[in-house]
Amino acid sequence: MPAKNIIIIGSAYPLRGGGIATFNERLAQEFNRENYNVTIFSFSLQYPRILFPGSSQYSSEPPPADLNIISAINSVNPFNWIKVGRKIKKLKPDIVVVRYWLPFMGPSLGTILRIIKKNKHSEIVCIADNIIPHEKRPGDNLLTNYFLKPVDRFITMSEKVFADLKKFTDKPAKIVAHPLYDNFGEKISKGTARQKFNISSDENIMLFFGFIRKYKGLDILLEAMSILKSKGLSNIPKLIIAGEFYGDEKYYNDLISKFSLEKYLILNTRFISDKEVKYFFSAADVVVQPYREATQSGVTPLAYHFEVPMIVTNVGGLPALVPNHVSGLVCEPNAESVANAIINFFSNEKTRFNEGLQMEKKKYSWEKLVFEIVNNQKNDLQK
Repeated sequence: MPAKNIIIIGSAYPLRGGGIATFNERLAQEFNRENYNVTIFSFSLQYPRILFPGSSQYSSEPPPADLNIISAINSVNPFNWIKVGRKIKKLKPDIVVVRYWLPFMGPSLGTILRIIKKNKHSEIVCIADNIIPHEKRPGDNLLTNYFLKPVDRFITMSEKVFADLKKFTDKPAKIVAHPLYDNFGEKISKGTARQKFNISSDENIMLFFGFIRKYKGLDILLEAMSILKSKGLSNIPKLIIAGEFYGDEKYYNDLISKFSLEKYLILNTRFISDKEVKYFFSAADVVVQPYREATQSGVTPLAYHFEVPMIVTNVGGLPALVPNHVSGLVCEPNAESVANAIINFFSNEKTRFNEGLQMEKKKYSWEKLVFEIVNNQKNDLQK
C-alpha cells in the first residue's frame, strides 16, 4: 500500500533556489495530483548572507497555488534543527523526501533526519542532486557522511551521482531520470519570442541559461565565439546569456571586452522569473551547456520541454541525457571543440533534431519519480 502522508524537506517558496525550489514544488504538485497528502518543510534561513553569491534569496513571484509550504529550517541554528526534527517526528509521515545538493546542508539535515527516525515509522528517501559538490571545500566528505547515515534509500538522477554515492554508502539507490520542467508554460512561436529581444527571424541564436558559475563554462563558450570570429564566418550566431552571476562578474566582462563580443551578445544577467523562461527557450535555435563538470542539469529538462536541441560537453551525466546526433551534439569541454560543434550545428544539423527531441522527452516523467519514491525498494540495488 503506497504511503499517504509525505513530507518534502528542501527549498521552496518564498526562496528562489533555482532548480531545486522549482523541482520540489513541482514534485509536491504531482503528489497532490495523485492524491497524496504532502507538505514541504523549507528554510526560514537557507544560507547566511555572506555565503550567498546572488542578489537575493527570495522570490518576487506569487506563491504556488495549492501547496502547503512551511518555512521552518534555519541552516545554521542547531536548536532549530532539534525543534524541526521533533515536529516532523511527531507528525509521523510515511515518507520523508529530502533533497541533498551541498555539504553545507549536511549538519542541519542530518540532525533533523536522525530525530525523525526515532519515531520508528517514517522512511527517509533522499533525492541526491550532488554527493561530491562542483566547488569542493575541506570537510565536504565529513559533512556528507553525517547526512547520509540516517537515510534509508536514495534516488539519483544521473550515473555520475550514482557512482559518487556508491563511494560513500551501499544503501539502496536507484537512478530515475530528471523529470521535465513543464510548469513554465508552453512553447510559443519563435517570432513572438524573438520580438521580446528585438531579434530578427533570420538570425542564428544560442542560449546559455541558468546561474553563472565557474563550472558551467560560460568562459569556454565566450572563447569559442572568439574562435568563430577568427574563422571569418559570415553569419556568426548571437548568444543570449540569461542568468544571474554567482561568481566574479568582472571576469566575464573582461573576456567579452578582450574578444570584442559585445555585438554578438544579448545579456540578461539577472535572475530570470518563471514567467520569462518560455521566451528565452522559444527564441533559441540551440541551448549550449559548455560545462567543465556536471552531474545532471535542470537546464536539460527545460530544453526538452520546449523542444530545443542542445550542445553539451562530454562531462558527467550530460551525454546520457543528450544522445549525440539524436537530441543535440556532444563535444569536449574546451573552446575549440565547442566552436566546432556550433559550426556543425548551424551548417548541417539545425533542422534534424525534432524527432529525437520528441522521442527523448518521453523518458522524463513526474509520475515515474513519484512511483519510485512511494514504492519501498529497500532491497533493490538495481539502477
